[in-house]
Amino acid sequence: MISFRLLTSLRSLFSSRRRNGILLVLLLAGTGFVAWSNWHVLNAGRDRLHTDLAAVPARDVGVVFGTIPALANGNANLHFTGRIDAAVALYRAGKVRHLIVSGDNHTALYDEPTAMRDALIARGVPADAITRDHAGFRTLDTVVRAEAVFEAGPCVLITQRYHNTRALAIARARGVDAVGFCPPDLPRRYAIKTEIREVLARTLTVLDLHVWNRQPRFLGAAEPVLPRLQEG
Repeated sequence: MISFRLLTSLRSLFSSRRRNGILLVLLLAGTGFVAWSNWHVLNAGRDRLHTDLAAVPARDVGVVFGTIPALANGNANLHFTGRIDAAVALYRAGKVRHLIVSGDNHTALYDEPTAMRDALIARGVPADAITRDHAGFRTLDTVVRAEAVFEAGPCVLITQRYHNTRALAIARARGVDAVGFCPPDLPRRYAIKTEIREVLARTLTVLDLHVWNRQPRFLGAAEPVLPRLQEG
């Protein structure tokens, strides 16, 4: 007869193998979902992404995605500088007539939209050609609010390539008519951490769009920018 101790050992062995098998399946499924999510986001707006200014179709409104102007060590944030440069280039070339600067302003001491507006004005963009969106807490918020709150219509999304692919995927999923314009890519040593984080951000975006149906944190009353353009 098989001893009780042997039966217990066999049961423990099979239980351990089953548990490990389940964990392996979950790991493979999770890895596969992350890979598919990144492929999906990267390809959703690839045909609407531009790096050549001359190729960007003229739109009334450009939407600049927020970030801080300086890093914690006091150095200039090259992502901020690139987005401002791209927005100024679009405005000077007549590709856009109005700019929405959208970012986080959760406290009086942290105000991305105002920093972007001031940088644009310093580069010669008129103040009345700029609208601040203080509730652009996430990429999804900025994209959806551009249409739902500011009624931007067909617009140009302005941010780095790694980020713009995700913004365009959100725009396509939420019915926002948008193309993307990107400043030149930063050297790898400046962008590697951000691009690694973007792998997770793309995965969360797929969940936001297709599983959780996530909405912007704030919407509020409409503040259309197009009537202002027509009046001008």
